[in-house]
Amino acid sequence: MAGERAEERSGGARAAAGPARRAGDRGRYGRLSRERVLASALELVDREGLSALSMRRLGAELGVEAMALYRYADSKDALLDGLVEALYLELEERLAREPAAPSWRAGLHRVARATYDVCLAHPQAVPLLATRMLAVPLARRPLAVLRDHERVLTLLRESGLDDTGVAAAFRAFTSWLLGYVAVELRPMVDNPEESDPAFRLGLHHMPSRELPVLRETAPALAERGGVAGLTEGLDALLDRFTGTQG
Repeated sequence: MAGERAEERSGGARAAAGPARRAGDRGRYGRLSRERVLASALELVDREGLSALSMRRLGAELGVEAMALYRYADSKDALLDGLVEALYLELEERLAREPAAPSWRAGLHRVARATYDVCLAHPQAVPLLATRMLAVPLARRPLAVLRDHERVLTLLRESGLDDTGVAAAFRAFTSWLLGYVAVELRPMVDNPEESDPAFRLGLHHMPSRELPVLRETAPALAERGGVAGLTEGLDALLDRFTGTQG
């Protein structure tokens, strides 16, 4: 961590110094671009997790010196924000491939399903959707994130809610969507080589007298709710805020 922080500080100083750099940004795959840097960072995180990501490691992946990356992300935090941006850009690409929704409710379902699919495709990066949003003020979030906020708020406004209702429904929509994904992605299997469900989940590690309901419910909790569970919960929320059904 100390080495990484030192690397970030020195990288930030280099970035602040302007474009005159000795490190070239032509790697083993040709000249770099922001898109290529973020795509490689996401591939690395998908493969090895967030703990594996550093400027030095990403530079090695791309075949360049770490300092060459600072023109595309001037710190580790900026790189993490870039990963969030990459997830939301993928969300936009998925939405662009789908037909337009016929109603505001169908539009929210469409956004929720596409977000769910992106998160399941990149589970190692999903924690950033919470942690970076806690660290970055609204106006400084990546434009792709802000466009998603705009998309959802516009759909909610089309339901007939006033600004106060739209804001409350937006909070509920976001909380349900990201919370649902987080529960879906929680690790449940203790021993994947076990065929018996109880041993596969490691229920024998749980004290039966203290946790009887959890032990009984664990096999059901281990099953993903999928898109059906996501949309059922979303409809319940929307009914609550709009006073309508279907």
